[in-house]
Amino acid sequence: MIPNELKQDRYWKGTLYIFLNNYKLQNFLVTHFDFQECTIDIEGLKRASRGWSPSEKFMLSLAFHLFNERNKVNLSDMDLLDPSNTQIALKAIQMRFAS
Repeated sequence: MIPNELKQDRYWKGTLYIFLNNYKLQNFLVTHFDFQECTIDIEGLKRASRGWSPSEKFMLSLAFHLFNERNKVNLSDMDLLDPSNTQIALKAIQMRFAS
């Protein structure tokens, strides 16, 4: 269960939105998120994603970037996304940067 305070946190909510709405990433909420400690196993997710498609890797990178700016993302790679994932990405960006 995701704590309500994380759902409202500007650094968590965009990331959670991507993970909750992207079919590939949904599976990793249970295995790579520790909601008690408020941590994400970023290195574990990077290892898990080695064989993924470029669009799947972009969604993961965007989620990491929204969570923590140390994780860089190239927004031009959004060209790789299908319309559904483009909408997910744009909504997550809005959630993170809206005041």
